[in-house]
Amino acid sequence: MANFFKDNEDIQFLFEHLDLREIATAQEDGFVGHEGTGAGEAPTDADDAVDNYRRILAIVGDLAANTVAPAAEAVDHEGNRLNDDGTVTLNADMRNSLKALAQADLMGFTLPRRFGGLNCPNLVYAMAIEIISRADASLMNIFGLQGIAETINAFADPTIKDEYLPRFARGELTGAMALTEPDAGSDLQSVSLRAWQDTDGCWRLNGVKRFITNGCGDVVLTLARSEPELKDGRGLSLFLAERGPRLKVRRLENKLGLHGSPTCELVYDDVPAKLIGERQLGLIRYVVSLMNGARIGVAAQALGIAEAAFRVARKYAHSRRQFGVAIERLPAVAEMIVEMRIAIEAARALVYETSRFCDLEQNNHRVLEIDPPTDADELKRRKNDARTYKRLNGLLTPMCKYYASEMSMRVANDALQVLGGSGYMKDYPIERHLRDARITNIYEGTSQLQIVAAVRGVCGGAFEKFVDELETREYLDKDLHALKTALAAGRVSVAAGIAFVKAQGGDYMDLYGRKLVDGAAAVLVGHLLLRQAAANDRKRLVARRFIHTHLPTLERDMTLLRSGDRSVLAEFAQFAPAIS
Repeated sequence: MANFFKDNEDIQFLFEHLDLREIATAQEDGFVGHEGTGAGEAPTDADDAVDNYRRILAIVGDLAANTVAPAAEAVDHEGNRLNDDGTVTLNADMRNSLKALAQADLMGFTLPRRFGGLNCPNLVYAMAIEIISRADASLMNIFGLQGIAETINAFADPTIKDEYLPRFARGELTGAMALTEPDAGSDLQSVSLRAWQDTDGCWRLNGVKRFITNGCGDVVLTLARSEPELKDGRGLSLFLAERGPRLKVRRLENKLGLHGSPTCELVYDDVPAKLIGERQLGLIRYVVSLMNGARIGVAAQALGIAEAAFRVARKYAHSRRQFGVAIERLPAVAEMIVEMRIAIEAARALVYETSRFCDLEQNNHRVLEIDPPTDADELKRRKNDARTYKRLNGLLTPMCKYYASEMSMRVANDALQVLGGSGYMKDYPIERHLRDARITNIYEGTSQLQIVAAVRGVCGGAFEKFVDELETREYLDKDLHALKTALAAGRVSVAAGIAFVKAQGGDYMDLYGRKLVDGAAAVLVGHLLLRQAAANDRKRLVARRFIHTHLPTLERDMTLLRSGDRSVLAEFAQFAPAIS
C-alpha cells in the first residue's frame, strides 16, 4: 500500500540525519519519572522513542495516502455547509478523515501523556503536518491546529487543562484561534471585540471575528479587549469560548482554495468565556507563542503542497512525449524539474531545523520553569541557552514561514507550467495545489510581515552568531570545503549589506528587507545542505547546485541594496499615480 512517509526519501533521510535522540531525551525528561496516565506507553530510552516516532509517522503516511488523498478532490469540489442555526456541517469525507486520525490517537500529537497525548516533539509534528498536507492541505487546517491545545496546556489553569485537553487528545474537540476582525487584520493591537464581566464574575465576549480558520470548531481561543481604557496591545486578553447558541457562524467565506477548510465569520453575542492565563497578556505573550507555532505549521503545510505538486509534474514530464522524446529530456523542462526538487529540499531543511530549535527552546524552558537545576553552573548554562534559543527562533520562525510559503507558490506555479494546458484543467490536481498554495504566504502573517520580523534578527546579530556556529564545521573533502568557502564569501556580502542598511534608517531596512532576508536564508540553507552533503552523496549534488545558483543572486541583491536607491519611496506617486 502507498505510504506518504515511507515513499519520501528526503523525509526519511532527515529523520535519520537530524538528532532526534537528543530531542527525545529532552522531550521525555531523560526517561525518568514517568507516572500517571499513559506511563506504560512511555519510551524507555532514546532509541525506543525514535522508533516510536517512526511508527507514528508511518501511520500518518498510511492514512494520508489511503484515506485522505483519495477523497481530496471531492472535498475540494463539495466544501462544507452553513446551517440556518449558525452551525457548520463539515464535508463527509473530511469528517471521515478526522475520525480516522482520532481513532489512530493522532489528535493529541504534542500533548503530554497524562492528558492522553503522544508527547511528540515539534519536529516530528512538522513532518506529520507536511505528510497530511501533501494528501489534502485543507485537512491540515484542522489537524494542524493542535496548537490550540498546546496553548491551553502552556498557559491555562489546571482546571481548564483537565477539562479540555483529554478531549482534544481523543479527537472529541477541534479548535480555532480567533484573532482577526473586520478592522483588525495584521494590526492585532487594534482588536476591539469586547470582553466584560457580568455580576457573577463570568467573562462575556461581544463582537465579530472574521477569516477564522475552522471557526466552527468546538473550542475557540479568542483575543479580546478586556481593558477598554487601553487602546493598544496591553488591553488585550485571551479567552476560551465554546461553540454554542451565542457563538454563531454568520458566513462561510467563498475562497480561492482550501475548500475543505471552513473559514468563518463569527458573531459573539455575550458568549460565556474563560480567561486563559493573566489579563493583558493575551497578545503580548500568549498569541505571540500561539502564532509562532502556527507559522511553522503553515511552513510545513507549504512543503506538503509543493511536494504534491512536484510529484504530479515529475510523473507527467516522464510520460508526456513531444518532439519524439519525453518532455523531461527537453532542457527547459529538465531545469524546471531540478529547480523545483532542490527548492523543496532547501525549504524542508530550513523548516525542520527551525522545528528542532523550537523543541530545544521549549524543553529547556520547561526545565527552568518546573524543575530548575540546583547546580549553579548548570542553571547558568540553561539560562544562557534560553536566551540563545529565543534570539535564534525569533529569526528562524518568520524566515522559515516566508521561505517555505514563497517556495510553495513557485513550485506549484512551475508544476502547472510543466503540464501546460492540461495543468490548467481540473483533470489534474495541479490547479488545486496552486490554489491551495496561495494562502500560505498570506495567513498567519503575510510574507511582508515575516520579512519585517526576520530582518530584525538578520540585522540584530542572530544571523551572524548562527553562521559562526555553522562555519565551525570542518569538511575534509575538498569539494565541500570549496562550497563552504563560497558560503563564507556570501556571508561577508550579507554582513556588508547589514552594515549599510543599519546606517540608512528603519524605512530603508524595510524597503530592502526582502533582499537581506533572502541573502541570509541562502547562506543558512547552504550550510544546512552542506551538512547533509557530508552524509549523503546525492545531497552533494543538491548542495552544489543550490550554492552555485543562489550566491550570484545574493551578490546582485547586495549590490542593489548598497546603491542607496530610495526611488520607490521618494518617487512613489510618480511611479504609481493615484487612481480615481
